[in-house]
Amino acid sequence: MTRVRVESFTISLDGYGAGPDQGVDNPLGVGGESLHDWVVSTRNWRQMHGKEGGTGGIDDDFAARGAKNVGAWILGRNMFGPIRGPWPDMNWKGWWGNDPPYHVPVFILTHHARSSIQMEGNTTFHFVTGGIHEALDQARKAADGMDVRIGGGSNAIQQYLCAGLIDELHVAIAPVLLGGGERLFEGVDLPALGYECVQFVGSEKATHVVLRHQVQ
Repeated sequence: MTRVRVESFTISLDGYGAGPDQGVDNPLGVGGESLHDWVVSTRNWRQMHGKEGGTGGIDDDFAARGAKNVGAWILGRNMFGPIRGPWPDMNWKGWWGNDPPYHVPVFILTHHARSSIQMEGNTTFHFVTGGIHEALDQARKAADGMDVRIGGGSNAIQQYLCAGLIDELHVAIAPVLLGGGERLFEGVDLPALGYECVQFVGSEKATHVVLRHQVQ
């Protein structure tokens, strides 16, 4: 059965999933890169990005679980690139070069239509203008029984949370203060939506929290 999951989404101590002033030079906003120190050094993250070495332990275990049984991804447009409004041209193809680290279909939430982009490594970007439900329907079909992973950003996750569509959410809390950006849980009443904490564990670099949607 297909589950909808958020994995390894990191927030700061003051609740931000990205820093302010996102742009080409700051894909995660000013200071946002520091959120992910816990994951970029792990063995599984490095393998996923074609690199050798890396650390084991709790952080590596969470990095590994995020890659298991994922048949499709959903991303907000800001996760795909810094461009706002209508596409000025079709040259921008994401932050990741010719071989993005997804290797499955990826569905981008946007208000502006664009043809699908086939990349190396079996990644294809599809641009969905019909909202979160349409994107999830397409992602479920593409996943073919595997899970759908929602990669962010904060606004996209908020929309799926408020609709009760996320089955499980893994959040890593990094010992970083950003002071601005997008707060992940802004205006979200998790208990009222049926979410509860089922796991809470810390490493030297992050505290890992798993929230699960309980069937009402």
